[in-house]
Amino acid sequence: MKLRVEKLQELIKQELSQIILTELKDPRLGFITVTGVELTGDLKYAKVYVSIMGTGDEIKSSLLGLKSGLGLMRREIGRRIRMRFVPEISFALDTSLNYSEHI
Repeated sequence: MKLRVEKLQELIKQELSQIILTELKDPRLGFITVTGVELTGDLKYAKVYVSIMGTGDEIKSSLLGLKSGLGLMRREIGRRIRMRFVPEISFALDTSLNYSEHI
């Protein structure tokens, strides 16, 4: 079961990166990198970690742009990956890249 969750996490990460890059046309979106996906054991919820380059205001507007595109992302994930249930997606800011850049 654990191996399946890990494979799905990686697959969702790749697909979301592709969707954000090619499908989303929101002008608020800046330079966004999907750094990781955490799925719950029942595959109902996915926390997506994103790293966003830019100032504080640019980061906030990019997160708003991502949240407004959630419906499209869930639909595309469901279409591209054969799953019985498409997980609820939530975004979390990954600050590890900014921290390593600071050091």
